[in-house]
Amino acid sequence: MNTNRRATAIAGALVIVGMIAGVLSVVPVIEEPHYLDLISAHESQVIVGAVSQFIMIPAYVGFALSLHPLLRMENEVLSLGFLGFRLIAAAFHLIGVIFLPLFLVLGQEFTQADALGASHLETLGELLRTARDLVNHVALILSLSLGDLLFFCILYRSRFVPRWLSAWGFIGAGSAILASFLVLFRLADVVALPYLALNAPLALQSLVLAIWLITRGFDTKPSTTGHQHDLRRG
Repeated sequence: MNTNRRATAIAGALVIVGMIAGVLSVVPVIEEPHYLDLISAHESQVIVGAVSQFIMIPAYVGFALSLHPLLRMENEVLSLGFLGFRLIAAAFHLIGVIFLPLFLVLGQEFTQADALGASHLETLGELLRTARDLVNHVALILSLSLGDLLFFCILYRSRFVPRWLSAWGFIGAGSAILASFLVLFRLADVVALPYLALNAPLALQSLVLAIWLITRGFDTKPSTTGHQHDLRRG
């Protein structure tokens, strides 16, 4: 396996790792109406969620880093932009990780508080839950999707993968951005069907792309041929 094939195979594997970690990072108890009563009994669920979301950081950044040398040869500006957005997303991931232990603290305090204190903790809990949703489902998704648009632009222009797969990525990223704005303006909830449905196209495309990268890698021949044709025309 040559260096380029190794890089694309690693990138594809990291996508799958990130997707598995993303599923495990979901903490259902936090979405319950009276989660402060329940969260202490589901401490392991919160810990698994935090660890899984932390794993997503090297998976998402590693994907961009492993492909950066190949993408840079096609378009240095777009490839740097893609990497930059992945680093921004990593920062939001880290903030999301930090939020989760705070819910455990609130849950412990809630079980020991009197009626007035419990009311204050419920208000604080709702603010924390809203902040986490805005970080994970708005700021994080927007940074990832904007970076993905740059990434798919490189793929579409270079034909490293079939153009239908790149076009699918454009549609999926645009749909994910729309979903984030719906959450931002409180037009959809993060566990509601519209939000999940709008994110589904990009999730499915990411899985197909990951399998393609692992099994076939980038086809650099069309890109090289295109550059030679441009030189002959000049």
